[in-house]
Amino acid sequence: MRGDEVVIRHHGATATVLRGTRASEFLTQVEHGDAQLLMARVTGDYRRGNERTARQHPRNTR
Repeated sequence: MRGDEVVIRHHGATATVLRGTRASEFLTQVEHGDAQLLMARVTGDYRRGNERTARQHPRNTR
């Protein structure tokens, strides 16, 4: 965070910067949810099509 902004980084590079209401909503949601999933949704790196396949992989079954 810097000032009123939330900076999301990936491997040291800035992926996105949230400002204003989007930043405050993001911080509220992170407190109550999965931070990794929320960051993926915000940055657009979400739903690449392999989620169903990964869910069915033997190492991911419980």
